[in-house]
Amino acid sequence: MSKLPVIAIVDDDEAMRDALCELVQVMGFSTEAFDCAAAFLADLAPGRFDCLITDVRMPGMDGIDLQRRVRALGSAMPVVMITAAPDPAGRARALAGGACAYLAKPVDDSTLLDHLRSALGRDEEPGEQVNGDDSPGG
Repeated sequence: MSKLPVIAIVDDDEAMRDALCELVQVMGFSTEAFDCAAAFLADLAPGRFDCLITDVRMPGMDGIDLQRRVRALGSAMPVVMITAAPDPAGRARALAGGACAYLAKPVDDSTLLDHLRSALGRDEEPGEQVNGDDSPGG
């Protein structure tokens, strides 16, 4: 039996964090949620998480600084940035720092799933709980 990928979700907005967790779980992944970058970093261990979804704007350390810290610790874990206030400069900084996606809130379910699959190197559904069809082009 293969282990479900674990997606870390870091967002200071509790409602958004809960909604992202539910969405990612319905997609067939396991999740762990954190209310700030410091809490995530305190729990970070090599191989513990397969991907990080983080809000860009948070009090204290923002998502771009969090990504920088994760990279400085030697992790190549894929990072998906989400933001309620997208801007070209922030997008450029996130992608230059190695983010695999920079998405605007509210996040489109299928777009997020596509980015998670790509980030994790998966072309198929991550688990049988995922709702969707097998039609090409999705």
